[in-house]
Amino acid sequence: MKPMGKVKIKWSPEFSYAIGLLVTDGSLSINGRSINFTSKDIEMINNIQKCLGVNFKISKKGNGMSKEKRYFYIQIGDINFYRFLLNIGLMANKTKIVKEVKIPKKYFFDFLRGHFDGDGSFYSYWDPRWKSSHMFYVSLISASKNHMIWLQDKNLKYSKVKGHLNKSGSIYQLRYAKAESLKLLSKMYYDDNVVCLSRKREKIKEAISIENKHNKEV
Repeated sequence: MKPMGKVKIKWSPEFSYAIGLLVTDGSLSINGRSINFTSKDIEMINNIQKCLGVNFKISKKGNGMSKEKRYFYIQIGDINFYRFLLNIGLMANKTKIVKEVKIPKKYFFDFLRGHFDGDGSFYSYWDPRWKSSHMFYVSLISASKNHMIWLQDKNLKYSKVKGHLNKSGSIYQLRYAKAESLKLLSKMYYDDNVVCLSRKREKIKEAISIENKHNKEV
């Protein structure tokens, strides 16, 4: 009997965003049929459920450092979806070995936005070395060097931004300075209604607002 799928497997902006989240914060169980997704943000849990068209039970758990249940998680039991994820480049215990992920070019920046919401960061500051110098950066991280190289190559191909790849401990960081960040962000947040983690988008909007105001004053 053919296994029934709970997740509708069809490429779209929302589906691609969810794949980005799973690459960063998801894990494929070794049982060959279930996928776990964990986040400290309940909004992320709600986003991935919405984007995959599912409604699984939301539970809470601690981490290896603490028994306090600060993390939300869902378990997606779907053999068809599990096999699909294997086919596009994910696997069990993927953290250090994931490489490329087969994403249609049309939806790459939706995937990147999910990747950014899962394991990315944005920060801005006034640099004291130069008068009135407002700086900001987009950063993406992974424990897999090959995955970061793939991501860097795709961003260069699709956005003409190179970024800078470095290693800190066991983590690889791909970082983009202001001019390149603006190119990436314009493609990731191409519409006000795209699914995303709202606190990150608000942080970005605030920094860009400061930048625009500063440029008018200079």
